[in-house]
Amino acid sequence: MTSPRLLITLCTYNERENLPLLIPEIHAVAPDADVLVIDDNSPDGTGTLADELATRDPRIHVLHRAGKLGLGTATVAGFRFAIEKGYDHVLNMDADFSHHPRHLPAIRECLTRADVAIGSRYVTGGGVVGWNWRRHFMSQGINWYARLLLGLKTRDNSGSFRCYQVSKLALIDWSRIRARGYAFQEELLYRCRAVGCTFAETPIIFEDRRFGLSKINWKESVAALWVIFRLGFDRLFGVPVRGCSSRGER
Repeated sequence: MTSPRLLITLCTYNERENLPLLIPEIHAVAPDADVLVIDDNSPDGTGTLADELATRDPRIHVLHRAGKLGLGTATVAGFRFAIEKGYDHVLNMDADFSHHPRHLPAIRECLTRADVAIGSRYVTGGGVVGWNWRRHFMSQGINWYARLLLGLKTRDNSGSFRCYQVSKLALIDWSRIRARGYAFQEELLYRCRAVGCTFAETPIIFEDRRFGLSKINWKESVAALWVIFRLGFDRLFGVPVRGCSSRGER
């Protein structure tokens, strides 16, 4: 029996130092996986480097975008690529070693019993290394807020280290996505639940990036709170979450 075709997406902006170190570590634990680098025209030359890596390894693909268009739209671009190319599973991870490749086997195994497998900081065995109390407070607060407003049962709703059944992602109407930045992670779980996805979490240790600067800022945080509030308002008043299949509205 052949194993499911897996695509791992890396959304990049100024990750030139991390990329050539990360991809070999990914392939050390997932040699069957293809890697898609989705680069937002990084001024440090990440996209050019990704092209060079792709010429040496047919498992590496590159998608160039015109500029810094947001993490949400980059992730959706990766999903569309996975759907169009006929992959079975698609896994998102950060390109800065915050999501360590050693967790990939456990996340992939988790997908054998669910439609969405979440690498979770907030289940037993999970955790975070290198954060100050403000980052902890912000992360815990946004997760509590998402569970309250969106009715999510999963513990880690703001992390992006996840693997999905591509057949389920194909049911989502991506034109209805509200978030363009970090609130996309919570909205994605909300949309996945609406098309009937099941969820499972497996513990990970989140580590602060090795190189470069964090892209999280207070404007992104405020925007995330607003998007989640709007989605919660929709849920409260029964605004339909539309899928793309014959199932119609949910």
